[in-house]
Amino acid sequence: MLATVKSINNVSIRLTKERWEHVLEEHGELAQSRQSILDTVANPSRVLAGGAGELFAIKEIQPGKWLVVVYREDDKDGFIITAFLTRREQSLNRRKQLWP
Repeated sequence: MLATVKSINNVSIRLTKERWEHVLEEHGELAQSRQSILDTVANPSRVLAGGAGELFAIKEIQPGKWLVVVYREDDKDGFIITAFLTRREQSLNRRKQLWP
């Protein structure tokens, strides 16, 4: 495990070495953004519902550019699945907002 952070639901969310390697392989532009990814889970602008029970923590990192961190959580803990950047705010706005 590389790091753990508390979600807005006060659940410990893990970033494992395997998941971090996945982020780097699929989204290399995030190579210097590990702390930003963790911060987005801990202090998101919004949390959206995914299509299969996952959560999307999002934060605008530049005007019109969003960092999206996809994670799962249950009562005890959770883990980061992936992270990516998007400019497709419209696509994010179609999802159900869970928080705030």
